[in-house]
Amino acid sequence: MAQIVSQILESTQNINSHLKSCDVSKAIDIEIDAGNLLAIDRNALEIQRIRSEKDVYLMELARDNTQSLLNKLWQLPFERLEDAIVVTLPDCKTILPREKPIPKANPATKWESFAKLKGIKKKKKERMVWDENEKKYKPSWGYKRVNEESKTWVLEVPENADPMEDQFEKMKKAKKEKVAKNELQRLRNISRNMKGKTPGIGITPDAKPDKSHLSRALHVAQGSDASLGRFSNKAPKEEPVKNMGKKRKFESNTGSLSDEKRRAMSVLNRITNNKPVLNVTAAVNQKQAKDDKIRQSINEESGKKKKGFNKSKKKVITGKVGSAKRMGQNSNNKKGKPKTRK
Repeated sequence: MAQIVSQILESTQNINSHLKSCDVSKAIDIEIDAGNLLAIDRNALEIQRIRSEKDVYLMELARDNTQSLLNKLWQLPFERLEDAIVVTLPDCKTILPREKPIPKANPATKWESFAKLKGIKKKKKERMVWDENEKKYKPSWGYKRVNEESKTWVLEVPENADPMEDQFEKMKKAKKEKVAKNELQRLRNISRNMKGKTPGIGITPDAKPDKSHLSRALHVAQGSDASLGRFSNKAPKEEPVKNMGKKRKFESNTGSLSDEKRRAMSVLNRITNNKPVLNVTAAVNQKQAKDDKIRQSINEESGKKKKGFNKSKKKVITGKVGSAKRMGQNSNNKKGKPKTRK
């Protein structure tokens, strides 16, 4: 019996021989921030072991630091919830930077400002209410709510109302007006919080609207349906609106590497090249315009000189009219008309 016990003890020692102790000893104690689950090891690294056995050394450091962190967590108060052990973490010691700024609180609506001024406290509305007709609890809003309009099959006509008036249609109209009023109040809250900066889509009211303003408004209205204006009826002789509906074009994320490399090299060459970029077309156009301007000025000066020189001489008539007059003078025709052959 004693031999069996000794064999069992030896086997267990052999099994647990590769397991390390939970106690970790360091020259400098590890700083542990349990709130952030952070362990900071300020001990110097062994350069020789990093060069000789880098992976083994880093694995040992990670194991020892993690064990120190777990030892600290087991010292905190904990409780068992079902099959899990839950630990209450303390406050954080290390301040970590945020990736994004803290979100701002939503501005108060007009009703919330009024309720705060008057001291009105909001009462929580109960989700389930008692329905007297069906004798059971039903939700106060949403699906299968109490007093649902679609389930109402008869309505009482008020005394002062027109007996021929449709009460169901009146109820639907009142509901639509209520929904429209709520939407208007929501838009007013947004406009007031934006301090007058209303988002424009190019069709805001104008003091002097023109034809282009009207066509743009029509185009936006046609594109507001579910088909984005594809099946909207067009007005007769309606011209297409320019600069509308153009989508931005982006390069493909799965394009060829050669094209991307070529574009990157062209940008790099333009940046590193000290020579100025010469636009041949613009330079030629500029030179041609300059030459045309000089030629025009020369022609104007020569024309002025020629005009002043002709004033001192007799006017010479040339062309068909002049020849006709000369023929008339040489002939016996008193009126000076040229002779015509029959």
